[in-house]
Amino acid sequence: MSDVTYLIRLAEDDDDFILGLVPRFVDFTLPPWRRRHECIEGIRNDLLRHLEDQPANSFLFVAEDSDGEPVGFIHLQKTQDFFNGRSNCHISDLAVAPEQEGRGVGQALLDHAETWAREHRCQLVTLAVFPGNERARAIYENAGYAADLLRLAKPVR
Repeated sequence: MSDVTYLIRLAEDDDDFILGLVPRFVDFTLPPWRRRHECIEGIRNDLLRHLEDQPANSFLFVAEDSDGEPVGFIHLQKTQDFFNGRSNCHISDLAVAPEQEGRGVGQALLDHAETWAREHRCQLVTLAVFPGNERARAIYENAGYAADLLRLAKPVR
């Protein structure tokens, strides 16, 4: 990892860049009941809705390198904690361009989320990750994230 600084700004006309990274969200072994194409379509549709409608409490940020090229993005949502009603910051999506891996983009985006959460008086930063996404899980755990709730699933047919 390098000491490169990234400019992190609100997404503007970055739809193609953001949507182009959607396949990264399923670039690992999925649970057997999940279909890759359905996950891609669901994530893409959700991001497109947030890009087009810009709902309240939904914020998309893009990281740029020193040349102004987009290198990653993060989607934050301000949520309410189920147990105590306080504000939380939920990382809905975080992706880094494949050629930028290992250069600190993901960490810069996580740092941005934590700063944003503090500024917005959130008590927690939360996220969800597929168990098979070992690369992302390692990054999150190294950054201090730990299990809060564990979601289990069982297909019923």
